Amino acid sequence: MQDFVFSDPWALLAACVAVVLVGFSKGGLGGALALLGVPIMALTIPPVQAAGILLPVLLAMDAISLWAWRGTYHAGTLKRMLPGAVVGIGIGWLTAALVSDGAVRLIVGALALIFAARWLLSGNVRRAAPRAENTARASLWASVAGYTSFVAHAGGPPFQVYAMPLGLDPKVYTGTSVIFFAVVNVIKVVPYAALGQFDPANLISAAALLPLAVLATLSGAFVVKRMRAEVFYPVMYALVVLVGLRLCWDGISALI
Repeated sequence: MQDFVFSDPWALLAACVAVVLVGFSKGGLGGALALLGVPIMALTIPPVQAAGILLPVLLAMDAISLWAWRGTYHAGTLKRMLPGAVVGIGIGWLTAALVSDGAVRLIVGALALIFAARWLLSGNVRRAAPRAENTARASLWASVAGYTSFVAHAGGPPFQVYAMPLGLDPKVYTGTSVIFFAVVNVIKVVPYAALGQFDPANLISAAALLPLAVLATLSGAFVVKRMRAEVFYPVMYALVVLVGLRLCWDGISALI
């Protein structure tokens, strides 16, 4: 099939693994898992094409996640973060041709590792004391999240840097992140279309992955709704470390 990107079995396998991991993430099982989507798909197809295929899948996952987590969110966090995210997306659009994918991966990976190291060194491995909301800090990290989400679908760590220390209930945290990234992904549609990332081959390939995306997203929501806070946060930080190491490796490899 000429318009199907994943005609190679290995490319199809990589795409399925990527969608399952991203679906678990969208369902609530660790926002860091979403960072693995593009890198895994990029093992067999160009990274830019991987991002273009993944965005329609992400939008479908967002719709499912919004239903699964309906009515569960922290309005104050969203109010402080969404304006900054719009700014970050705008910067990403304007500078898309100037910053390499490798550099973005390295920056996001290093940020994730620093964030996790600070949590571990604090001595509060189970759960740190909650931090108060702060509009300036929220705007800064939301801008970074919007930017890295635009260029690499990698907005998870910057969002977590601000939101996780707030110590929200796991369900409230997850519902808030679902709304945040649903809005971010919808905003990204216009600049992605302007950059030519929605060609017929990419859209057909994205449509083929949708059934798996639905199943993975619902599975992630099922698990998180039954996970205690003292388990949820250590798992989240462990995923941040793993993804941070992978992103740093990919970034360094691309730059040398």
